[in-house]
Amino acid sequence: MNTLDFNIVLIGFMGSGKSTISRALNERFAMDVIEMDQVIADREGMSISEIFEVHGEEYFRNLETELLRELQNRKGVVISCGGGVPMRDENVVEMKKNGKVILLTASPETILDRVKNNHDRPLLENNKNVGFISDLMEKRRSKYEAAADIIIKTDGKSAFQICEEIISLAKET
Repeated sequence: MNTLDFNIVLIGFMGSGKSTISRALNERFAMDVIEMDQVIADREGMSISEIFEVHGEEYFRNLETELLRELQNRKGVVISCGGGVPMRDENVVEMKKNGKVILLTASPETILDRVKNNHDRPLLENNKNVGFISDLMEKRRSKYEAAADIIIKTDGKSAFQICEEIISLAKET
């Protein structure tokens, strides 16, 4: 049974483990998972790459903000945010209204290893190298850290270990 009266909001760079940890929290604690990118893609009837191409990034970012507001009606769910969600200050405000914001981190090398075979990451598609990933991570780091209630390094840890760490720290804060 779910004992959390708040949401777990996962943020982090693409490939930091948000989807994997969301699934693990679902399995371990029977928490419903909201994959923001998936919900938006389903509602729009196109992939994230297509949304960027057809409507532009600003349109997509507005959909993210609207979805965060909508999710405040839920409790005890895992909200897996797209990599750019914490870059908007208004999104951070919305995330904190009903959840504990957990930043998952990993080294650029780990990120590259995790995303190298994925082709639905518009920002990385032609830039799959440690230097580009490292630069983009550095550009986002201060916003990510400012948004986070808890920061967890995922390198070399099992999904189970990370879930246990998230739940114990979230209950303390």
